[in-house]
Amino acid sequence: MKKLLIIAAALSLAACSKVSLENYEKIEIGMDKTDVEAILGSADSCVEKTLHTNCTWGDETKSIEITLVSGKVSLYSKNGLEK
Repeated sequence: MKKLLIIAAALSLAACSKVSLENYEKIEIGMDKTDVEAILGSADSCVEKTLHTNCTWGDETKSIEITLVSGKVSLYSKNGLEK
């Protein structure tokens, strides 16, 4: 019974992931970082460069990567979010 509860909890957490093809398709060039966070939540990691910031939502198997310039989306891509 305990194993069943653990599996159910893990599945429900995975189902709540905001890293999805549906949410990826809501992202647009020029969108503010705060608007992106309203869709995807906080980024799992961000690396600030001299002229831009690269942020990633997700992990190695399923992710959305966004490049921000002056806090706005300038480039974005997906990994593992196929239909």
